[in-house]
Amino acid sequence: MKYTMLYLLIGIIAGASVPTQAGINAKLNIYTGSPVIASIISFLAGSATLIIYGLVTRTPLPPMTTFSGAPWWIWIGGCLGAFYVASCIVIANKVGALSLVALILAGQMIASLILDHFGLIGYKVQPISFLKIAGILLIVAGIYCIRIG
Repeated sequence: MKYTMLYLLIGIIAGASVPTQAGINAKLNIYTGSPVIASIISFLAGSATLIIYGLVTRTPLPPMTTFSGAPWWIWIGGCLGAFYVASCIVIANKVGALSLVALILAGQMIASLILDHFGLIGYKVQPISFLKIAGILLIVAGIYCIRIG
């Protein structure tokens, strides 16, 4: 699969947004005194942004019947997002941006390995291999190096 430079650039910018968002939300936590309130404000701002984008681009809403045969678990994506944002708010200032992103990356890689291996939630089955496990172990070793450095 070929990636255009635009997609690579978008991916890098999206990656850069992770520690930036965590730092902004952690600072918001200081002003609100609550990671829950800071998360709510973050989600409200994000929701408002998406609503405005949807209105500007005239994105049509799907009919409600679209969801009639959907599995129950499609509704928990927002819950996972809320957990992620609140978790970052709580730990960002405690571990620092680099460790935060390294830990997130390790969690993402481990979950991705499992999701791919078993073909869960619609992913194509891609079996676990020695090289994939070695790659994750290298990330874990990197986290250790970052934490002791």
